[in-house]
Amino acid sequence: MSTAEKPLGLIAGGGELPRVVAQAAKAAGREIYVVALLGSVVEDWTNAFPHQFFSPGEPGRIIKAFKDHGVEEVLLCGRVDRPKFNDMKLDAKGMLLLPKAIAAAREGDDALLRFIVGICEDAGMTAISVAQAAPALVAREGVAGKLAPQPEHKGDIEKAFKIVHALGALDVGQAAVVCEGLPLAVEAAEGTDAMLLRIPTLRESLRGTADKKRGVLVKALKPTQDAKTDMPVVGVQTVRNAAAAFLVGIAVEAGSALILDKAAVAAEADRLGLFVVGVKP
Repeated sequence: MSTAEKPLGLIAGGGELPRVVAQAAKAAGREIYVVALLGSVVEDWTNAFPHQFFSPGEPGRIIKAFKDHGVEEVLLCGRVDRPKFNDMKLDAKGMLLLPKAIAAAREGDDALLRFIVGICEDAGMTAISVAQAAPALVAREGVAGKLAPQPEHKGDIEKAFKIVHALGALDVGQAAVVCEGLPLAVEAAEGTDAMLLRIPTLRESLRGTADKKRGVLVKALKPTQDAKTDMPVVGVQTVRNAAAAFLVGIAVEAGSALILDKAAVAAEADRLGLFVVGVKP
């Protein structure tokens, strides 16, 4: 049996992404075994797959579960909040690795995710990316719906990409909003949805309105980010939140970002009058 025929070990964090990835990989013919991280996964979607819940502080038990189920390739996706180490359940291996985990968490979210994946790699498993497990989700160049960015939007898209790449090098965030050359918001720990909620609170002279949409949301991979652990994601809710912020469109980094349910995203963008486009910055 080849590696691709054996179950894929999915370490699932919070949010919609792990469920969509698991479903897409299963639809592509891959068996899935899910390790759901306690404190991050609150949805019941895991019931559709063989699964177990473990604390991030139980790497020994996680590795044993994977090996017991014949897993040779692993994937981590979803939101993993920095754990409260004093309250976290630990196994023997977790206690041994705790100082390194704390050091990684202090370096930033990306470092903590790489640390978790690295434990599995040290145990002989191969870490793969979402793009490898579910290539249908990867954003491609071009528009996702009927609407396309106009020439006057090009400058905002380019500037937002530069902002994300510059601040992403400091592990700040994956998203920014620019309106006619003016940066309106940058994503930090609050996430894209919460960032977009700030836009309507700005003066109307700075942003779009219900009568005249202005401004572009860009999501891109941080320069220091490992695509195996945390690719930027756009879904239907992102489109709705962008519309509520009176933006004219969304641009994502083609090949390095994910669009969850492309058909639904395109339909919602068309309904709300926004463009969604994959761009090579």
